[in-house]
Amino acid sequence: MDTNALMMPIECDVRVFDELERLLTNPELLVPRAVLDELDELAGSHGEEAVAASVGRDLAERCSPLDHQEEYADDACVELATDRRCDLVCTNDRPLRDRLLETGVPVIGARGNTLTITES
Repeated sequence: MDTNALMMPIECDVRVFDELERLLTNPELLVPRAVLDELDELAGSHGEEAVAASVGRDLAERCSPLDHQEEYADDACVELATDRRCDLVCTNDRPLRDRLLETGVPVIGARGNTLTITES
């Protein structure tokens, strides 16, 4: 799970966990520690983004945190996926999606109010 995936319930009106359960059988939900840090930082700001980040931080409690070497959240998602510590990445961030697809990592993203899996 990346930062904006956890913010999708507010920003895109997507029931992320319900959708993941629909797409995957018993998914193991993981979140890089850099994503948790980014959510904490965004939640401390103002406006709708802060609300979405606060909700995302609460939702992240349903996920297992993962340690990594990268400082930035997107880089941590790529590191964890290319090291095969996760099989898919859930994101609605187009540049991150493109980076992941270029390395052969399938991506789960929003299409309307649902999630779909994109491969290569």
